Amino acid sequence: MGVLAGRTALVTGASRGIGRGIAERLGRDGARVAVHYGRNEAAAKETVAAIEAAGGSAFAIGVELGAPGDAEALWKEFDRHADGLDILVNNAGIGNTRPIEEIDEAEFDRVFAVNVKAPFLLVKQGMTRLRDGGRVINVSSGLARSAKMPNLMAYAMTKGALDVFSLNLSKVLGPRNITVNSVAPGVIATDGTYELLHASEDARDHAAALSALGRVGETADVADVVAFLASDGGRWVTGSWVDVTGGSQS
Repeated sequence: MGVLAGRTALVTGASRGIGRGIAERLGRDGARVAVHYGRNEAAAKETVAAIEAAGGSAFAIGVELGAPGDAEALWKEFDRHADGLDILVNNAGIGNTRPIEEIDEAEFDRVFAVNVKAPFLLVKQGMTRLRDGGRVINVSSGLARSAKMPNLMAYAMTKGALDVFSLNLSKVLGPRNITVNSVAPGVIATDGTYELLHASEDARDHAAALSALGRVGETADVADVVAFLASDGGRWVTGSWVDVTGGSQS
């Protein structure tokens, strides 16, 4: 029996990339996983199928974040499948923005709506569903504390806001024994970073050199840390910014 048996998890943006890796890992650990997706239903169903093929349980929820009423719609759909929540992983987000010289107001508002406002409202409206002793894990970025990629300034700003949210929320939910943490990946090999890692012949080598461990991260590197925080082993970690950049901050 897995360490998360009997618990229900919701992972936003779980149809691909880091979110999928997290969802599959939590499923292997025994949690019943709500696999949220924005537009790619087929990919979400693939994630559900992978979890079930490994002996786990999962269901898909399709709601596009960043629009008015998104949180209400997501929880309404969630309530059709489950009667409570133990683990909320706010992973969905826009992972790229144009430089300050090029970004317009609409793009700026959109990235904050998806990366900051949506997680805030999901927690606000989900607190009554979140059981005592639960977990909230927000997927941040190493760029929240680094200026290595200033062209992604607006994106990095959203992750900084998410970190402040995690820190303050840990105080709000602490009396209910609910932990809240930010997990901050560095460069992770996903379809979302494909162009970055293949922009030139030496692009991947350059990205690997950012890490003290000399390689590009894999989704499992992040998922394993999230799984620890979601488990009983992570019960005494809260209000923390967990560096999962492979030493890229050093």
